[in-house]
Amino acid sequence: MDQRLLAAEFDPEITYFNTPSHGLLPARAVAAVSEAAAAMSAGRIDQAAYYTKVDEARAAFARIAGTTPDRVAAGSAVSTHTGMIAASLPSGAEVLAPRDEFSSVVNPFTVRDDITLRTVPLADLPEAVEPSTTLVALSAVQSADGRIADLPAVRSAARAAGARVLLDVTQAAGWLPFSADDYDYVVCGAYKWLLCPRGASFLVVSAQAQQARAVLPLHAGWVAGASPWEDCYGPIARLAPDARAYAESVPFLPYLGAVRSLALIEELGGPEAIGAHDRALADRFRKGVAQLGGGHEPVPGDSAIVAVPGLGHAVDRLADAGVSVSERNGNLRAGFHVHNTEADVDRLLDLLAG
Repeated sequence: MDQRLLAAEFDPEITYFNTPSHGLLPARAVAAVSEAAAAMSAGRIDQAAYYTKVDEARAAFARIAGTTPDRVAAGSAVSTHTGMIAASLPSGAEVLAPRDEFSSVVNPFTVRDDITLRTVPLADLPEAVEPSTTLVALSAVQSADGRIADLPAVRSAARAAGARVLLDVTQAAGWLPFSADDYDYVVCGAYKWLLCPRGASFLVVSAQAQQARAVLPLHAGWVAGASPWEDCYGPIARLAPDARAYAESVPFLPYLGAVRSLALIEELGGPEAIGAHDRALADRFRKGVAQLGGGHEPVPGDSAIVAVPGLGHAVDRLADAGVSVSERNGNLRAGFHVHNTEADVDRLLDLLAG
């Protein structure tokens, strides 16, 4: 990690391990949003330039996610993307998901009474894919405890059954290398590990799914048109020929910040370099917790998110000491990212020991 670059971008007032809830905004993103808000207040509003920045953010996310911009649509929330996919499924479809999956990934499927949502333990997901399965929906990294899914096995099982795969990378993009081209749909809330302002999200739709009209652009507004500035009254004559047909009319300020944050992710070396840093800190914490005693064993794995069952009660005490972690399902959940150091990890361990 480039320490001078990190020092210029981050100066938190507390020891922050809560990236799984919300990432720290780098200074460059804060500056972009502040400058744009001041310009808007002064009447210097350039919507055409703002939409250019949205396209730059789409392209940056495509590079980070291992795909191309023609597969990426901009949006504002994972549940909106998932809801469009859910609304496009045929009647009688079966969706398979991990048990206790994050609600935004699965809840949109429950509001339709003509499709079935079936859940199984995460480890059993590949073996649970059946010929009746239409879609497998899962997170690459589980929000509650940081477990990483066996993505090759899930993908192989789905392909063998003729099912599509919806992958949520909200807790993975930025530190876990993956290729969005390996999946039919990828959704991502960018305000966590990608360090963007909340309100920026991305939907990736495979070329095959686009050609098959497997997802209907149900909320297509003027920005989804092939020539939006020339065709923004009445029914749109022709939708964009790529994934932009699924785009929302996004909020400007989050995207003006997002394009700066995504540039920082790339400058820091992308998911490979960031992942090596994050995982090394997480491993240091796992080993330290195991040595504390008290019977608290962290969830095993090689994730940047570490959950310690039974230690959720320590969250308030740590907050009083100026350390931000979270509690999920009784777990103490800590996320380790670019701004964290070994000294941060040792401080957390000392507080838990004390």
